[in-house]
Formats: sequence, structure tokens, C-alpha cells
Amino acid sequence: MRLLILGGTEFVGRAVVESALGRGWEVTVFHRGRHEAPAGVTTLLGDRTAPDGLAALADGEWDVVVDTWSAAPSVVRDAARLLAGRVGRYVYVSSCSVYAWPPALGHDETSPVVEGSPDAGEVPYPQAKRGGELAALDAFGDERALLVRAGLIIGPWENIGRLPWWLRRIARGGAVLAPGPRDTPLQYIDVRDLAEWVVQAAERGLSGPYNVVSEPGHTTMGDLLEACGRATGSSAELRWTPPETILAAGIEPWTDLPIWIPRAEQPELHSAIHGVNVDKALAAGLSCRPVASTVTDTWGWLESLGGIPPQRGDRPVVGLAAELEAKVLGG
Repeated sequence: MRLLILGGTEFVGRAVVESALGRGWEVTVFHRGRHEAPAGVTTLLGDRTAPDGLAALADGEWDVVVDTWSAAPSVVRDAARLLAGRVGRYVYVSSCSVYAWPPALGHDETSPVVEGSPDAGEVPYPQAKRGGELAALDAFGDERALLVRAGLIIGPWENIGRLPWWLRRIARGGAVLAPGPRDTPLQYIDVRDLAEWVVQAAERGLSGPYNVVSEPGHTTMGDLLEACGRATGSSAELRWTPPETILAAGIEPWTDLPIWIPRAEQPELHSAIHGVNVDKALAAGLSCRPVASTVTDTWGWLESLGGIPPQRGDRPVVGLAAELEAKVLGG
């Protein structure tokens, strides 16, 4: 198959490229030239946000386009309209953030979503992703648009910093503030499993919305952090600390302590991120590797970079300040 990916040089886009190349697909990567494209692809350069930025896409035909854009929906709209007559299927990598707040525990693809517009400029993330979905639907219709509502994404090439922060912190050793309870359930998707599902779903001609993340309780906070210890070979001591102690210290779940959300204290947020129904994607072939594989491979990738992960400029830096951690631990 012939794949056009809009982006394709970082995180999710790169994983999709690698998956498609592994299947022997012909891959064209359209990007701004800020990062080197993977080997084995055809490269087209352009900036989607600039006047005439899509000029390199004026010609050409592809079986499928994959778009991971997460800002102004009008950018998705312009690309989708330009390609509608020359591409078979539009795969838009959206987010479970499109569900109206607060989403119920076990929310699925039929749950209410936020309002959005394909013509919108810069809007909050949930509305941006919903607007991107509507842009794909407007140009390609219900039968040719696949909406991939991803959950928390981690794994090699991560440029948000969540799993890399935990790996680097535990590798540093010493007493580590481990947010309890240890058995807090986690739900996420390894970027490579997401990419594999996207590629095979496109190949099968699937359409419509799919929640794509592991089953709820795929792992726990304890299993994740202990896997970090094994992967790094660290002698760090995980000090499991009650959520009330952490919250009383002014520490923010998700940002200061990435991935973690206290289930009892913040049930709505925990349900939104770690309580998504994925029956539809599982029935359509979704398979998720064990947490140890994700953690070990991410650490190997980090080591190949000298331990310094990339960081998206449009996302905040995550992680707990060492001074605050030490204060809570009493040292």
C-alpha cells in the first residue's frame, strides 16, 4: 500500500512509518524538515501552517493518509480537502480527550463528545482534536475516515517526557517518592502497538471512531515503577506514599508525578484516562505488549540518546522537583 503521513519524524508519526515500512509499504513523509525522516521513505517538505505550505502535496495519489495534528483544526481541514480526491482513506489520530467532561467510567465510542469545528483556529486540546475529527469526516465521509482516539501514549521516541522522567529518576537512585496505592490501575498504549493497529486497520479499510489504548488495569503503578528499576539496574528505593500526603504537599498528579492519578481522590480524572472502554478496538485486532517490554525498550532508546529525551516545545515539561521530593520524604 501507499501511505502518506503528515509528520512522521517524531513519536507517533515515526512509529507509524516504521510499522508501515515493516509491512513493505511505500511511504511518503510530508514534514517541515526540522527532524530527519526515517530511512526508506520519500520525503516532501512543507509547513502546513504557512501560505502555500501544502504545495508539495498538489500532486500524487495514496491509498491512505495518516495525520497526527493536534492544534488548529483548520489545518486538518485544509489538508483533508486537498487530498480527498487522491487518497483512499484518511486516518486521523485523535484522542480520548474528545469525550465530554466528566466521562463515565468505561466510556466508549458512543459517549458524548465536546463541541468542535473543522474551521476553528487555536482552541483547547479537546476541541482541537474533535475539530480535527470533523475535518476528516467532512472531507472523506463516514466510510473513508478512521478516527483513532488514543489514550495515554508512552514508549520509544516519546517527546512528552512522562515515562522518560520516571526512568531517569529511578536510574538516579536513592529514595524515590512512589505515589500510592501501589496497585493503582493504569491504562496506556505503547506507541508501537498504536502504530501497528493503525496500519492494519487502514489496510483492512476500517472507518469510524475507535478508542485505542490498553485494557483498563493493563498494569499498575507498582508494576510500572518496579519495571523501571529492573530496566535501569538501579538500586533506588521506592517509598510508597499515600495520596493524601502527596496532595497535601501541593504535588500535582499527572504533571509533577507523570502517569499517576489517585483513583479515590480524583475519580473523574482517573476514569477519563485510566478507565476507557476498548472492546471495539480489541475486537478489531488491538494487541498490547507487557509493561516490562515498553519500559525496557524505552530505556534502551533513552540510553542511545545519552539519556536526554526530546521535548515537544508546545507541551509543558513534566516531573517533580528534587527539593520537593526530598521534603516530602523527610530528607
